Amino acid sequence: MTPGELKRALKARQFPSLLLLYGEERFFLEETLEKLLKLVVPSESSDFNYNLFHGKTARGSEVYDVARTFPVFSSLRLVVVRDVQLLPAAELDKLLPYLQDPVAETVLVLTADKIDGRRKFYQQFKKRGTLVEFKKYYDNQIPAFVKDRAGQNGITFAEPAMALFCKRVGSNLQEIAGELDKLTTYLGDRTVVDVADVQTIVSDTRVDSVFELTDAIGRQDSKRALSLLNRLLADGTAPLVVLAMLARHFRQMWKAHYLLEQRLGKKEVAKGIGINPYFLDGLLQQVRVFPAARYQGIFEQMLEVDLALKSSGAHASALLEQMVLGICQQDQGI
Repeated sequence: MTPGELKRALKARQFPSLLLLYGEERFFLEETLEKLLKLVVPSESSDFNYNLFHGKTARGSEVYDVARTFPVFSSLRLVVVRDVQLLPAAELDKLLPYLQDPVAETVLVLTADKIDGRRKFYQQFKKRGTLVEFKKYYDNQIPAFVKDRAGQNGITFAEPAMALFCKRVGSNLQEIAGELDKLTTYLGDRTVVDVADVQTIVSDTRVDSVFELTDAIGRQDSKRALSLLNRLLADGTAPLVVLAMLARHFRQMWKAHYLLEQRLGKKEVAKGIGINPYFLDGLLQQVRVFPAARYQGIFEQMLEVDLALKSSGAHASALLEQMVLGICQQDQGI
């Protein structure tokens, strides 16, 4: 079952007796759990009909006994086992008999980051229960999520505001939902978010600084580039994170350069590098500054710094400064 199918089933008050929620996208998983609790167990009876276990400390026999207990003053009981992947195999196998004969009045929900499909328990669960995987969202899926979530809050974005918001918030859905709630409160009676609203409420100096740093490097403005690099480090961004963000940005530029040479349109270029077209124009402005011949040298320097950061006792900021200066001076033949 897909997350969308499960959402429709819950809306129709159709609750699977055996449900396994798993995957990297914790936001939707947690949201689904919260919805199940509200729908399956009314607040006035939750003390009697809601049981929560944790995989690290749970005992299979105890979960089995509770799941077989009939609800009190309610039609359903909800039993949740969080992080079931931490439950030892021997304890997990104690639930196998329950899979063969689940109680109709119990909704047994298991959650996990990932599952081992080779285990007998999961093979049996797949045959008799419902599995729903929550996959991690890609960057190019974020604008659709923002638009949908904003609509639930009763607000919409002007197109430039959407581009800036998505650029600043990253891909953590929990953080995105939080920033949207703050924006909604800030707007008051207004319903349309503009650029000024995003600039006021949402900030991500790391993303902005990395983009500005790349721009400064492209213009061989070493003074500006070093200033931006030191700002990132002073703000507490780890050196390896700075390097990873730069490497990701330059990989996108290199791939965009190649796709442009194939005479592809903007939509195809954006799809090819895995970003939303909202973000493309700014990236392409930087792509035009960097000749194709520069990228190999840039990545070689980044690889050297990566190895040095992980293996030597050299000062991290000095290594990054040297790399930035090297990239800035590459076209100047220094």
